[in-house]
Amino acid sequence: MSNAWRRVVAALAHEQQRTEYARAVLGLPVENRRAADSLRAAGLLDDEDAPTEVFARLLAEHPAETRQGVDRWLREGRIDSYPAKPAQRLELLEWVVGRALSTTEELDEKSLGERLAVFSDDVATLRRYLVDAGLLTRGDDGSRYRR
Repeated sequence: MSNAWRRVVAALAHEQQRTEYARAVLGLPVENRRAADSLRAAGLLDDEDAPTEVFARLLAEHPAETRQGVDRWLREGRIDSYPAKPAQRLELLEWVVGRALSTTEELDEKSLGERLAVFSDDVATLRRYLVDAGLLTRGDDGSRYRR
């Protein structure tokens, strides 16, 4: 985090300064001069106590990273959401199955569940999606799974 971001966050960490900044954004007069001084020092207000474009400037200097591929649906390596588009969902499911099972393994439901738990808390849904997509097959008795 840059020093400019730190100054902004530090200034808005105080309730009175947040209140005065909100007043300025709403076009109301700033009442607490000390809070206004801190907001000006952080670059949030100009000399007339009007809000500055500090956020636009900071965001332009530090654009958010755009996640690509399956990372779009992951948080810390776990599934955060499933894509609505079938092709994208298949991409995510292929990624999961490629990491959970080798092509030669056959697992019972408990073992498969333990492997899938690395990717999602809702193992039953993930397993169902994998079977429905044809990425996993279930044995005749429904107790064994393989790619």
